[in-house]
Amino acid sequence: MINRKKFLEMGTLGLSGLFISPSFAVSGQSSKSENNLKQQMIKFGIISDLHYDLMHDSDRRAQLFIDAMNKEQPDFIISLGDFCVPKSTNQKLMTIWKQFKGKKHYVLGNHDTDGGFTKQQALAFWGTDKPYYSFDDKGFHFVILDGNEKDPEKKIAGYPRTLGKEQLHWLREDLRRTKLRTIIFCHQGLENTINGLENGMEVRYLFEQINAEAGFDKVILVFTGHHHLNYHNHINGIHYVQINSASYYWAGENFESKAFDEAFYKKYGILKRTLVYKHPIWATVSIDKKSIHIEGTQTEMAGLPLDQTGIDINKDVYPISSKIDSRRLTY
Repeated sequence: MINRKKFLEMGTLGLSGLFISPSFAVSGQSSKSENNLKQQMIKFGIISDLHYDLMHDSDRRAQLFIDAMNKEQPDFIISLGDFCVPKSTNQKLMTIWKQFKGKKHYVLGNHDTDGGFTKQQALAFWGTDKPYYSFDDKGFHFVILDGNEKDPEKKIAGYPRTLGKEQLHWLREDLRRTKLRTIIFCHQGLENTINGLENGMEVRYLFEQINAEAGFDKVILVFTGHHHLNYHNHINGIHYVQINSASYYWAGENFESKAFDEAFYKKYGILKRTLVYKHPIWATVSIDKKSIHIEGTQTEMAGLPLDQTGIDINKDVYPISSKIDSRRLTY
């Protein structure tokens, strides 16, 4: 029987220290006023869980996203993880990706190092060098996290999914230094207890303490992927938005899809355990001084409508779907 981890590996082979001292408190009113003067409208394209190594039409999916981004001309694009492993045959994906001439950012996913590859190999293949870092753009602060670290004090089943102590210390100091409204990117969900970030509650509390210290909502928005779902949570003043996979939903090792014919599954057998999205999906995000506009995309399931697949659409709590909702959020 092929489980989820084996399925993905097969494809690639072809709250201590987080409390804020009151001594760091600043004037929230003056900081908020100063930040609003700096902010400009910023727009970026976001895509998650392309799983280039697994999909039968991954080149088409990547190309459609890049074509759309060249038309939209956002300030940057970002992959939220599970992009591709750094093997030579995946150079074609990078050729497609480089057709977008603007800035590109990458979040490490748990499957980007499948097949024995290292984080540094994956990062170098994409043209970057740090698993976590921050940058400023148009008066906003952006933070990319690496949720794939091991906790030496806990044994977690499956892939590592923790922010380690060193990264947490860096994150705390990075957020303290900036005076800008901040957007966070992490592969694993911080508020999803089904294989989400193991210390997600700890990280969320850090964000809340940073906001309390600043006297205004400094951390306003967190984007995650990994779960191949579509949802939004608003927790203690911070928006958490899950970006659905560009490619498929993992339906389980006991699921047998009938979306394609036998000839297809003979060639792409591991896709029999998935619900493949007919077309790729992604989102374009615009943020101004008051609001967050997410323009999502949607498609349908390939082969069979969702209601004919026989799957419980609420098996992972949030409904299974082949869309990313458009949202209008305020902060």
